[in-house]
Amino acid sequence: MTGPASFFSPQTAAIIGASKKPGKIGYAILKNMIDCGFKGKIYPINPKEDEIAGLQCYHSIRDIGSAVDLAVVAVPAKLTVGVAEECGIAGAKNLVVVTAGFKETGKEGMVLERELTRICRRYGMRLLGPNCVGMMDTHVPINASFSAVFPAAGDIAFISQSGAMLLAILDWSLANRVGFSQVISLGNKADLNEADFIAAAAEDPQTRVILCYIEDVARGEQFLQAAREASRRKPVIILKSGTSQAGARAASSHTGALAGSDLAYETAFRQSGVIRARSMAELFDLAVAFSRQPVPAGDRVAVVTNAGGPGIIATDHIERAHLNMSRFSKETSDALRAGLPPESAVYNPVDVLGDAGADRYRLALDQTLADPGTDSALVLVCPTAVTNVEETARAIVDSHRNHPDKPVFVAYMGGETLAPGARLVAAAGIPVYTFPEPAIAAISGMVRYARTCRRPAREEPDALPDANRALVADILKAVKNEGRLVLLGSEATRVAEAYGIAAAPVALAGSPREAAQKAGEIGFPVVMKVASPQIMHKTDVGGVQVGINSPQEAERAFMQIHENVQRYLPRAVIHGVEVQKMMPKGTELIIGMTQDVQFGPLIAFGLGGIYVNLLKDVSFRLAGSLGAGEAQAMLTETRAYTLLRGYRGEKPADIKALTNMITRVARLVLDFPQIAEMDINPVFAYPDGAAALDIKITVS
Repeated sequence: MTGPASFFSPQTAAIIGASKKPGKIGYAILKNMIDCGFKGKIYPINPKEDEIAGLQCYHSIRDIGSAVDLAVVAVPAKLTVGVAEECGIAGAKNLVVVTAGFKETGKEGMVLERELTRICRRYGMRLLGPNCVGMMDTHVPINASFSAVFPAAGDIAFISQSGAMLLAILDWSLANRVGFSQVISLGNKADLNEADFIAAAAEDPQTRVILCYIEDVARGEQFLQAAREASRRKPVIILKSGTSQAGARAASSHTGALAGSDLAYETAFRQSGVIRARSMAELFDLAVAFSRQPVPAGDRVAVVTNAGGPGIIATDHIERAHLNMSRFSKETSDALRAGLPPESAVYNPVDVLGDAGADRYRLALDQTLADPGTDSALVLVCPTAVTNVEETARAIVDSHRNHPDKPVFVAYMGGETLAPGARLVAAAGIPVYTFPEPAIAAISGMVRYARTCRRPAREEPDALPDANRALVADILKAVKNEGRLVLLGSEATRVAEAYGIAAAPVALAGSPREAAQKAGEIGFPVVMKVASPQIMHKTDVGGVQVGINSPQEAERAFMQIHENVQRYLPRAVIHGVEVQKMMPKGTELIIGMTQDVQFGPLIAFGLGGIYVNLLKDVSFRLAGSLGAGEAQAMLTETRAYTLLRGYRGEKPADIKALTNMITRVARLVLDFPQIAEMDINPVFAYPDGAAALDIKITVS
C-alpha cells in the first residue's frame, strides 16, 4: 500500500462527482484543482456530462483506461461504496472522500464507512476521510479540496480533525499573511490519521513546523511513535480539544481516580516531545514563532522597554512561564549605562525611558542580544508623543539581523499609532503582538522544544530476565477461573515479588490457629487484614489489626476481624485473613497504574497514604517509554521529592530503589495488559531500599 506522502505528488487526479454548476462541491473541487496550477492530468468524472471546464469528462473512472494516482470522491454517501469499488478495479492508488453521512451520523453510517474501508483495503488503496474538506500542498501545487481559499506558500503543515476549523483558519491566514506548506482535513479517519500525516510532514522538505487540531487519537502507539520521531526533527504543536473531566471513567483505585480523561494525552504529548497549545491563538502564535525565528539556546530572556509598568508585567509573566530573566555581564551593564540616560534601568528589564528614540532601542537591543547570558529578547514599545515608530522598527530589525541566532519578539502596546512600525517588524519576520503575554507564551513553547531536542532517545523499562512470568500468568489465570476481578492482597504480593518488586512478606490464613502459625513464621510484630475482594477500604469496617506481637494476639485478632466485618458487611465474601510483616515507618508514597484506552498503561508516582487523593501530589508517565531516566524525572516533579532528598535532618531515601520499583511495575503491566489497575499504597521509602505494604490489583 502507498503512504500518505503520495497524496501530495500525484501525476493524475480524477474528480468523481465533478460538476458544471457553481455551488456544488464537485464544481469547487475541480475548479480548485485547475486554479491552483496542478501540473498533472485532471479527469472529471460524471456520467451525465461529456465535458466540464474545457476538460473531457468520463462517465466512470474505469473509462480512463489507465490507473489514476488520486481520486477525489464527491458523490452522495450511498454511492461511495460502489465508486470505491470502481476505483479499486481501475487501479486508483489513493482516495479522498469528502462526502459526509458516515459514522458521524450513527449506526447506518458506521456500517457504510466500514464497507468503504474494507474495499480500500482489498484493493490496496489509502483513504483520507470520509467527511473531510480534502487536502492541499502549496508547493506541488495541489488543491484537492472544496475550500474557498488556497493559502500562500509557506513552511507550516496544518492537520485538522475539524473541517470547519480548517476552513476558518485558511480564511484567517490571508489577512494575517501566514503561509502553509500542507493542509490536511482528516475527517472521520477511517484509514489515514493524524499520525500518518505527522510522519509525512516530518519528511517534507518544505515543512518547518507541524500543527495539529485533534479531538482524539486514532491509534495511540502509532501516534506516539510518529510524534516522537517527528518532534526530534521539527516542532510538533497540537491543540487537543475535549479536555473536560466529564468523560473520565469511574475507577476503583487511587491512580484511576487521579487520572482524568485528559491526563493521558498530556502525558503522551510530554513524553513524545509534542508542544501542547491551549488555544487557537497560542497554536498559531507558536507556529509563526517557529516559522520565522531560530530556536533559542536556553531560557534566559532579556526585556527592552520604554515604559516601566509593562516591563514589570513582562518580568512577572516570564517567571510564571518558568523562564529566567537574563543576567547581564558587567561589560554589558557598563555599555548600557554609558549609552543610556542616567535615569534608565540597565539591568533587566532595560528601561530606555518614554522619550527614547530609535538610537536608544538600537543600543539597548544590540547590547542585550550580544550578551552571552541572553538567549532571546522581548521588545516592548508603548506610544508616546516623541516615539518615532518607523525608525524604531528599523532599529529593532537591524539589531535582529546583527544577531540572527537569537530570537526576537516585539509587543507594540497600542493601536493605529504603532501600526506602521508593527508592519515593518512583521515584514522582517519578527513576531509582533499587542501585549507581552502571548509573546512570552511563544518563547516558552520554543524553550520547551529546545529541551525536547536535547532529551535522550526513547527509553523503555528493562526486559527483566529475572521476572517469573509463568507464576504471574498462573495467578491471574486462577483469579479469572474463580470469576474474580480483584486479586487478594497475598496474590497481589506474589505477583509483585515475581517481578522483583520488594514487598512486606504476607501470608493468607484461614483460621485463628493458622494465623498464629503464619505470624510466627513471618516474625513479630505483624499486621492482619481481612482478605476480601469486595472490601477496598478495610480499616473502615474494622478489617485491620496492627501491632500484633504474639501467637495468642494473632488468634484474637483473627476472630475480631471476622466479627467486625460480619457486623458491618454481613454479605461480604471473606477468603481469610492476611498476615503481614509490620514494617518500620518510612516516607509514605504511592506507585500505581491505570490503563488508558488510547495509550495503554499510565504509571503514577507521588505522596501516598491517606492523603493521596487530598494532596494529589502525583506525576504520570506512559509505561511504554518509562526507563530509569523518566522514572527519576517522575520523582523530581513531585513535592515528595523534597522529603526523599532528606528534610530537616532526615536521611535521604534510596532513590535508586524507588526508580527500580517504578520501572519494574511498568514492565509488569506491559507484559500483562489484562491488569486494568494497580495501586501500591503505601510504599515505604527508606535510606536503604523500599517496601510495598498494600498492593491492589484489578484485572479485566
